[in-house]
Amino acid sequence: MVKIDKLFEEGKISKINELELERYINFFENSVKDNLEHSKENLEKFPRWAIISGYYAMHDITKFLLAKKFRIKIEMEVHMTTIKVLQELIKNKEILNLIEKGYKEFLTLANDLAEAKKDRVKVQYYTGTSFMKEEYKTRAKSFYNSVVLTYLKKIQELLK
Repeated sequence: MVKIDKLFEEGKISKINELELERYINFFENSVKDNLEHSKENLEKFPRWAIISGYYAMHDITKFLLAKKFRIKIEMEVHMTTIKVLQELIKNKEILNLIEKGYKEFLTLANDLAEAKKDRVKVQYYTGTSFMKEEYKTRAKSFYNSVVLTYLKKIQELLK
C-alpha cells in the first residue's frame, strides 16, 4: 500500500488551492452526471461506450470525493493514482473492490483498442457477429447496474 506522503513527494497528487477548489469540484460534479447519463443512454446501442462512460463516472466521483473531503488533486498516472489514494484514505473494502473492477473493465477495453490499432483487420469491434453484440449489451447492463450504480451510491454516502 502506497503512503499519501510518497504520492505528494512524487508529484502524483497535490493539494488543491482555495482559488481552484470550487471550479475543480464543479467540474467533477458535472462530469459524473454527464458520464452516467452517457452510459445509461448507450447501454443498448453502444454498450462498449456505456462501459467506458460508466467507469469514468466512477473515476470522476472518486476524484470529486478526494477534492471535496481531502482537497487532493490527482496530477499523474490518474487512474492508478486515484485508486492508490482511495485505498489509503478509505478502508471500505467493498468500495475499493468496485473501483478496481471498474478499472479492470476499462483496461480490457483499452487493450482491445490497442490490439485494433496494431492490426487494422481486427477493428471489427464486435467481430461482426450478433452474438458479440448481445454479449456486450449484457455485459454493459450488468456493469452499469451492479458496479457503476452501486459504487456511485456508496461514494455519495461518504460525501454526506
